[in-house]
Amino acid sequence: FDTPVGRCALVWTVAGVTGLLLPSRSVSATRAQLVSRHPDAIEAGPPPAIAAVMALVVALLRGEPVDLSAVLLDLQSVPPFHRQVYEVARTIPRGATLTYGEVAARVGVPGSARAVGQALGRNPVPVIVPCHRVLAAGGRIGGFSAPGGAATKQRLLAIEGHAGPGGLFAGDSPLPFEATVAVDHLREVDARMRRLVDRVGPLGLQVEPAQSLFAALAESIVYQQLNGRAAATIFGRLRALFPRGRHGFRPELVLRVPEDALRAAGLSQAKRLALQDLARRCAGGELPTIAEAALLDDETLVERLTLVRGIGRWTVEMLLIFRLGRPDVLPVDDYGVRKGFAAAYGRPDLPSRDELRARGARWAPFRTAASWYLWRAADAPPS
Repeated sequence: FDTPVGRCALVWTVAGVTGLLLPSRSVSATRAQLVSRHPDAIEAGPPPAIAAVMALVVALLRGEPVDLSAVLLDLQSVPPFHRQVYEVARTIPRGATLTYGEVAARVGVPGSARAVGQALGRNPVPVIVPCHRVLAAGGRIGGFSAPGGAATKQRLLAIEGHAGPGGLFAGDSPLPFEATVAVDHLREVDARMRRLVDRVGPLGLQVEPAQSLFAALAESIVYQQLNGRAAATIFGRLRALFPRGRHGFRPELVLRVPEDALRAAGLSQAKRLALQDLARRCAGGELPTIAEAALLDDETLVERLTLVRGIGRWTVEMLLIFRLGRPDVLPVDDYGVRKGFAAAYGRPDLPSRDELRARGARWAPFRTAASWYLWRAADAPPS
């Protein structure tokens, strides 16, 4: 069944839901995983009770405050200890978290945090049993067995408005991934990068969560090919057309503004057309909301957002890095990244996109952090 983040699968018996699969990289991969886990299942249309569960899952993945704790489950094939863990996990409300150790204590087996983690790693009904709301000690994200791993877990938390300590909605310098882990990884896998990291110092990437996808992309359109001060002036004039402030800056209202008013704000013809196309697509539901975007993978977002006039891959990559805080983005078309690579790796010329992409493979899954360090190398005066 379709959801805002892709095609999911639900498996049920007469007693209740026995399996839920979140989207894999493709529909065929999800189907193959379903067949592997439930080889005796047959494909059928859902009865009303199951259709209601599907509707709740869709609503949750859209960011709505729904409660799945009353959904009937059939977990007869699950070990008793695992069922106890799942019962505790189902009591964690939306927006809250527990640690593996806290779940172990509530199950009545203190000190069994590792066993709790193993049980949650085998959760057959993610989201319904919200194992994404269980974190490692110290607020670390911990593991996640669904497709996408910890990144999917972070996105589920983000859509619920809680990413844990140091997460997308916490702290003065929010990051949805652990900076020290990213830096240690870069230093370990690449000697040249290690020297750059040691020279530059701690990761200083700043992420500013977007109020809406429309507002973030509209700002990107205005800022294209302009210096910061000029772009800020034009964007300020554009926002001033909507006296209700942030809540008034909506695609439906932008579509009602006369073209001469947009020109008077300083928008060029190309940017005016791009902004209007963005507004039309957002108002028509063609583009995801910011909550839905939080659960889509990077390439899917690139594919969907580059349909907008004036929005290219680089613009979406900047959104992924600076607004959504994705940990593994390497903008190989970015001049600053290529210039920084040449400086850090002692090259007289800029690397090709393929060269940069090949070298960057070793930086995964923290290519965003590598990009930040390469930008710092590009900014550094020549030695």
